[in-house]
Amino acid sequence: MLLNLADWLQGQSPHFGFLRVFQYLTFRAVMAALTALLIGLMAGPAVIRRLSALKIGQPIREYAMQTHLIKSGTPTMGGVLILIAIAISTLLWADWSNRFVWIVLTVTLAFGAIGWVDDWRKVVAKDPEGMPSREKYLWQSVIGLLAALALVFSVSEVSNARVWELFVTWVQSGFNVELPATASLLVPFFKTVSYPLGVFGFVVLTYLVIVGSSNAVNLTDGLDGLAIMPVVMVGSALGLFAYVTGHANFSRYLLLPSIPGAGELMIFCAAMAGSGLAFLWFNTHPAQVFMGDVGALALGAALGTIAVIVRQEIVLAIMGGIFVVEALSVMLQVSYFKYTKRRFGQGRRLLKMAPLHHHFEKKGWRETQVVVRFWIITMLLCLVGLSTLKLR
Repeated sequence: MLLNLADWLQGQSPHFGFLRVFQYLTFRAVMAALTALLIGLMAGPAVIRRLSALKIGQPIREYAMQTHLIKSGTPTMGGVLILIAIAISTLLWADWSNRFVWIVLTVTLAFGAIGWVDDWRKVVAKDPEGMPSREKYLWQSVIGLLAALALVFSVSEVSNARVWELFVTWVQSGFNVELPATASLLVPFFKTVSYPLGVFGFVVLTYLVIVGSSNAVNLTDGLDGLAIMPVVMVGSALGLFAYVTGHANFSRYLLLPSIPGAGELMIFCAAMAGSGLAFLWFNTHPAQVFMGDVGALALGAALGTIAVIVRQEIVLAIMGGIFVVEALSVMLQVSYFKYTKRRFGQGRRLLKMAPLHHHFEKKGWRETQVVVRFWIITMLLCLVGLSTLKLR
């Protein structure tokens, strides 16, 4: 919005020439981060008071860690604060004509709506399990598939009009159309290794990335500050990928696909980082508020969607290694328990408790130790991911 206003003012009078600074992505990204940070810090206390007044407290499951029982009643659904800050900051500083910004923002808010319903059922209906898994997965799948269909054509073309033309061509051709190299799956650390996906392959991969990353972040969000800081770090790194991918000269030099318009996602990533840091101010141990599914599902989906647009799905798995391992720990724990129960008549466990962060708590690590060590691992993984920009 401010970009359009600056352009209009420059056209009205030469005295507004200094507003050309709004054309620079880096300037608007910094301002988006600061705006989201200030919104989060200023609105945080009021949001926490409101959630407390509404008695929106976190229910603790009966089988949860005993040390977490003291957290019962702490306001949850604090992810609303993050989403508000992201939305306002992005709308203020991003280019409204950019299709990628609207896709990412829509997916983020849609997954946030799923999380909001889930959290609401937990705190109002007093059901610690919230929305049934099948219902939650159904809505995630619907949104994920719609996003995948929008992205396969948006990534493949350079303008909004040509995106629609490619979609029409795909339908008229009997759902068989060649996609450009920008829609291929890139393999990091190799200059020329990529795999053409086709429309259906792209849609399936995108669906898995968006829904998978959403649930992975949600599973990680189990300790004070554990999920939000890795989201900030991974989101910031993806913002750099977006800037490079959207810049023709940089992408050509670094042998990355050039995707016009992708650079504008740097604004969203900056807003996500700023709002995340503001939330961490209140979420650090001992937490004054929890993110809840409304925040975790939305942020995970946002990371997945951005990674797909900048064609860095594998790099997302590297940088978000903590999210991947947390999700795998739950899958393996459940699968092994069911297998041993069917085979031996009694279920056995691979870990002391899943997700993985609870396993380390059971081993005697303090909550803050788990959190900070997972942060350090994520920082190292982000550096590995960023190294793929040059090590090719």
